Formats: sequence, C-alpha cells, structure tokens
Amino acid sequence: MTRMIQPMESGSLLEEAYALKETLVQLRRRIHQHPEKGFQELKTAQLVADTLAPLGIRVKRGVGKTGVVGDLGADGPMVAIRADMDALPIQEVNDVPYASQTPGVMHACGHDAHTATLLGSAMLLSRIELPGRVRFLFQPCEEGNDPEGKSGAARMVDDGAMTGVDAVIALHVDPRLETGQVTVGDGPICAAADAFRATVVGSGCHGAFPHLGVDPVFISAQVITAIQGIVSRRVDPTEPAVVTVGSIHGGTAGNVIPPEVQLRGTIRSLDEEVRQQLWADLRKALEVTRALGGDFELEIQEGFPVLANDATIASLVRQVAADLLGMHNVHPERPEMGAEDFSILASRAPGAMFSLGVKPVGSEMTLQLHSPNFDLDEEALPIGAAIFAETARRCLTEIDR
Repeated sequence: MTRMIQPMESGSLLEEAYALKETLVQLRRRIHQHPEKGFQELKTAQLVADTLAPLGIRVKRGVGKTGVVGDLGADGPMVAIRADMDALPIQEVNDVPYASQTPGVMHACGHDAHTATLLGSAMLLSRIELPGRVRFLFQPCEEGNDPEGKSGAARMVDDGAMTGVDAVIALHVDPRLETGQVTVGDGPICAAADAFRATVVGSGCHGAFPHLGVDPVFISAQVITAIQGIVSRRVDPTEPAVVTVGSIHGGTAGNVIPPEVQLRGTIRSLDEEVRQQLWADLRKALEVTRALGGDFELEIQEGFPVLANDATIASLVRQVAADLLGMHNVHPERPEMGAEDFSILASRAPGAMFSLGVKPVGSEMTLQLHSPNFDLDEEALPIGAAIFAETARRCLTEIDR
C-alpha cells in the first residue's frame, strides 16, 4: 500500500505532478508492456513523440538512431533532461496486468519509469513560461553498444543532441530507497567501465603427454591469480578499483590440452590515473604467459567514462528535492562501481544524476535491478517528474552564460 508524499510547499510542482499521476502510470505501464531492446525503441519513440507534440514541444525523431529530442521554450540558456528508453533481454516473471508482452524482453532497470517521468516533466514545464529552453532527451540503448562500440548517449552526441546545452540532469530509480527518498552525490558516482578480451596462447597436445605442449589452461590459472593481485597489491587501497574475469573458455575434451584459452572481463575505476594503471597492470599480469613458455593477445575496449556529478548542478538538485520533499528525505549518494552512459552527456556540459526511491514505503522486500521480478512503486513517478521540472526551471534562472 503506497501513500502520497506530502509536498513541503503548497502550490508546488509536486502537487501539480500528483494530478498527473494516473496519466504517468498509464504511460509507464504501456511502455512496460511493450519493451524494446537498445536501438530498437521504435514504438516507444512513437509514443514519446505523440505525447510531446500536443504540448507545443518541437519534436525531432531518429536522433542517435532511435532517440527523440524535444525542445521547449525560446532563446537563452538551455537545460537538458535525459531519460533512457531501452529494455533488457530478460524474461519477466511478474504476474501483473502490465507484464511484458514481448517474450524474453523486459524493463528490468526502470527505464520505463524514467521515460514516463520525463514525459511528466514535459507536461509540467509546458504550462509555465520559461526563461530559456529545456531540451528533453529520450535516449536509446543505455544498456549496450552498437557494432561500432557506441551507446545511445554517444550516438545522440554525434547527432548534435548536446549542442548548445548548458546543463544536463538525469535520474535513476533505486529499489533500495523508499518512495519519497532521494540521494544526490557530488563528484564521481559511477565508475568508468572498460572491457577486455585476452587470449592465452599455448600449444595443444594429448592430455596424457602434457610435456609435449604448452598448457594454456595451467598458464591461465597463473594469469588469473596475477590479475587478482592488481587491485590488492598494485592500486592504492584508498582508490576504488575492480578487475573481474567473468568468462573463461578453452578446450573441447577432457583429455586434450587446447592451443589457447579465452578470458573476458571488466575493468572499473573512479579515477582516470587509476584507470590507466589498471590497463597497464593487466598487460603485465598477462606477461606471466611468456615466463611459462606461452604468449598472449590483449584487447581493451574503452567504455563509458566516470560519471562525475557537477557540484553546482548536484547542489541545485539537492535543494529542489529538499524543498519538495523535506531535507530529511534527501541523502548523500555513495560512489558505486556500476557504469552509466549518462557520463558521456555529463562530459559535454555540467551535469548531475540523482537516485529516486521506488521501494514501497514500509516494504521489507527489495527487488533488484536487472532481475526478472523487478517492479517499482508508481507513486514515485510524479515525484521524479516534479524534481526534473523544478530543477530545470531554477537552473535556467541561475545559469551564467
């Protein structure tokens, strides 16, 4: 059972947002029922465009392949608000009327709520006179990359979505926080995320005669041990860092030593200097192969940069949330090693992402993101819409161009 969060200010945008609650719930459920994976968000983009256009918002489709950009207001400073639209390749198990109707695809990360919330902010802002322009960024493919290694944020930047933007804001739902709670952090809040592929090269032979070959399985075991020593023994203990080997493949039979073993993994960091050190030390760890008679190949795929909240924009979000919800409902956000391609947008203009609580008040159960039973408290939708709208409005009055 949910309850309405009482606005701290009478006549605030939060009260107006609550009047839109049923509309936002229906939008979110419609999106949830028809999830689309990255760069396939055609129906979602159509729904977004059809919702924005009657509000007097200038709409452009096909931005970043399948994204939508809406502009509201006249000349002057410009604030962008971003929501991601893509779903995940997960089979939903929830027994609810609005469950996914697309087999094997589900909004398990809350992007349906992000999109509905941003549409709500557009409805609110379309009713008031703005001292500048608000750009609504409905972004495709946050969860992955295209064949050229670019995510939806990068593709939208390529198509000019951030041109002229003076500040950018975003949110992410957080099922660990109760509805009505918000967290906002300064500085790094999400890690840089890089991927690596390594091939440990040996020479195959019969498993009964290992001395006649060079065993890459044995060598890989030593390499993995060396990799595990990078963070624990090479990186300053006060610097967050992760190097994870998540995939090992080699061989087809138990009595055959294969010629090579494939390793795949992820590298996470919150500091660019540490990031470069991890890349260098990963290569050193793989050089163990040569000491044992083998060799290696290494490919590091540079991913999203660190998401660092701009202190000024984060402070504004914090103040807006406190004014709408009460300071007791606004908390600092700890950095995490997950990644967010909003960092690409925030590298083009001062930006901040905040976390919006979506756990039903009083509930003892926390549903995890990216799980097949993920769901959220829809009472949070108007809260997110109001914070978006009020932050954008105030930001336009405070931006010094």
